[in-house]
Amino acid sequence: MKSLIAARHSWFEATARARLAGLLDAGSRHEIMPPATSEASPHLAILDIPGAFDDGVVVGSGQLAGQPVLFAAQEGQFMGGAVGEIHGAKIVGLLRRAMREKPAAVLFLIDSGGVRLHEANAGLIAISEIMRAVLAARAAGIPVLALVGGSCGAFGGMGIVAKLCSAILISEEGRLALSGPEVIETVAGVEEFDSKDRSLVWRVTGGKHRYLMGDCASLVEDDLAAFRLGAIDFLAQWQEPAPSVANLRVTQKVLEDRLAAYASFRDGLQVWAALGIAEPEAVPMLDRDELVALKEGLPT
Repeated sequence: MKSLIAARHSWFEATARARLAGLLDAGSRHEIMPPATSEASPHLAILDIPGAFDDGVVVGSGQLAGQPVLFAAQEGQFMGGAVGEIHGAKIVGLLRRAMREKPAAVLFLIDSGGVRLHEANAGLIAISEIMRAVLAARAAGIPVLALVGGSCGAFGGMGIVAKLCSAILISEEGRLALSGPEVIETVAGVEEFDSKDRSLVWRVTGGKHRYLMGDCASLVEDDLAAFRLGAIDFLAQWQEPAPSVANLRVTQKVLEDRLAAYASFRDGLQVWAALGIAEPEAVPMLDRDELVALKEGLPT
């Protein structure tokens, strides 16, 4: 048991560059605009807030199981991975480069609470440009795979971006939502959502819930190697579908049905019971393989 624990390297605890080192083929990573050639955000400097030379995101190229890929990895340890003007411009530039170079995929390592409020409109515009660039890359036949498992999750604008990607790989520790727990509590009150109730937070926004709801293509362990294998397996069988209004309508119908079925529920436990899970309270204690088997046994 000790040797197994020692062999694992947590995605949740790793930095953006450590995640890339575990994800990509050894020696293949090449950064575009590394810290030495990048610049810090001018908006933060005006406010006398310390910046980072890479502005909290690492972009570049590499290989995954011998196939060429481009990557964008957000650094959640810098301002919660929040998106500002330069941060967003680097991601958009990478996605536009993907349309020119046609890699096997773009790997988007999301770890962000959303827009950097210090940069206000510049951050909001950056999010909208990322959304447009993700959809343009997908329309060009390039899969954009989101990997979510960091300490900041994928919230706000980056929660929307994640759902615009071809698919999402998530760990139990990952979280995905539009509004973060603290935002909901601030706006609607603690009676609506207690952000200090960590069990509730993960039951509503965490990786297991998102996987059971069909929001994520795959649930992986909190381990660098597990994310790598998950990405390799996914891309081996993925074909980017052609843009289709019919497919969009099907997806919209699924969301409408979900709202009708679960709008009054306040806890993931209620949703899991409605899904037909006999012991919903046991879900948080199930390991990854048990949960995958459980989902496969649910009625579709």
